[in-house]
Amino acid sequence: MQMICLDLEGVLVPEIWIEFSKRTGIAELARTTRDEPDYDKLMRSRISLLSQHGLKLADIQEVITGMGPMAGAREFLDDLRSRYQVLILSDTFYEFAQPLMRQLAWPTLLCHKLEVDAAGFVTRHVLRQPDQKRHAVNALRGLNFQVIAAGDSYNDTGMLTAAHAGFFIHPPESITKQFPQFPVTRSYAELKTAIDDAAQRLAASA
Repeated sequence: MQMICLDLEGVLVPEIWIEFSKRTGIAELARTTRDEPDYDKLMRSRISLLSQHGLKLADIQEVITGMGPMAGAREFLDDLRSRYQVLILSDTFYEFAQPLMRQLAWPTLLCHKLEVDAAGFVTRHVLRQPDQKRHAVNALRGLNFQVIAAGDSYNDTGMLTAAHAGFFIHPPESITKQFPQFPVTRSYAELKTAIDDAAQRLAASA
């Protein structure tokens, strides 16, 4: 059996924090794991900025509601799900993801959660576990799945390494230079071909 594991933000949907940064004019909120590989450090900075500017979870959710998947993402995902089992592994939060999951026809998502106080301010991020994407892939391998993974950023490299086959999709050049072992795709068509080719190789070697 084969399982396709995909990142969410930057792969299927726009980066939520970048969109929120544009709406609020707070440039520091545009930083992502492409800029800061330490996810805990990045989230602590984001939560601090939200507090400084008096922004609540509802303010972020309002922006997310107006967002949609990337062009072609729904069709790409539908095609994969018709032929493989697909799991979305993301460092987003359940409190963010629901409107986007609805537009992607509710794929299975594993991510993190936020703690929010009575006034609606985000107080803390709660990780499912550190490096959860890599752990999820290892768990799937332990269940005898052949895992093919794709992502775009630093926080995806753990799952790409753990998978039987891993690919970047439209990553920044700085990351591809650091991780040249992962083939780079620049469109859903290229990624689909890469996944199908890897699936055939893995099936033949099983």
